[in-house]
Amino acid sequence: MMKVLLFLSPFIAIGIVYYIKTRMQDKHRPYVLGSLWFLIVIFALLLFTSIYDEIKFDEVKNSRYQVTIKKLKDIRDTQLAHRSVKGEFQSNWDSLVKFVEIDSFIITQRRDSSVLDKELTKRYGGVKTYKDIVIIDTILPYISVKDSLFGSDNRYKTMMYVPYSKNDNTKFELNAGFLDQNGIDIPVFEALVKKRVILYDQSLNLVLKENQVQSVDGVNGSSLKIGSMNEVNTNGNWPKNYSKDK
Repeated sequence: MMKVLLFLSPFIAIGIVYYIKTRMQDKHRPYVLGSLWFLIVIFALLLFTSIYDEIKFDEVKNSRYQVTIKKLKDIRDTQLAHRSVKGEFQSNWDSLVKFVEIDSFIITQRRDSSVLDKELTKRYGGVKTYKDIVIIDTILPYISVKDSLFGSDNRYKTMMYVPYSKNDNTKFELNAGFLDQNGIDIPVFEALVKKRVILYDQSLNLVLKENQVQSVDGVNGSSLKIGSMNEVNTNGNWPKNYSKDK
């Protein structure tokens, strides 16, 4: 409604000026002109405030999203490590933290190579024929998940807590399970937080507007999330301007 009034204000002002010049008595003009100038100043202030509020909202939103995304990426890295060791994702925060602290895995490297195909060589009368293979080398013996993902940093202990929320104990929503694809159960997970939780102290109208975003440069939908329970996907729903990798 406010934006409609701001848009219509120039036309209203023009109409008033036209009326003053063509139909109003001279003795009334100073009062009306004074009122008109007052309205112009008010509309100008409202316009400035509206634009300024949106600029400040975007600054706060972008800053908070970037911090939240870092946490979501930590969650994703931990979940991927859990899947590589356990074969599935984890939906319980305590179990996920315990996994980081006590579990370990082998660091491997995948490389392509080729070897002599004895069967084909024999079939072709001794002409050497090779076949491509994949070799998986063990780079390091078992290494702890904590050392591999976080080193000496203990931020994994608080990765479940949503930054900037009204309540310091607010956690990301965490789900995990399996998705059937052609008769095969594929492990999936999802971690998310509603935008309104991160932006609880911002203008309600601007938050509601942010929930409706559908843009290549914005975070679409009402949540900031990573992974999905509806498709095999471990990416986040943010564009590259928030983070180089999804």
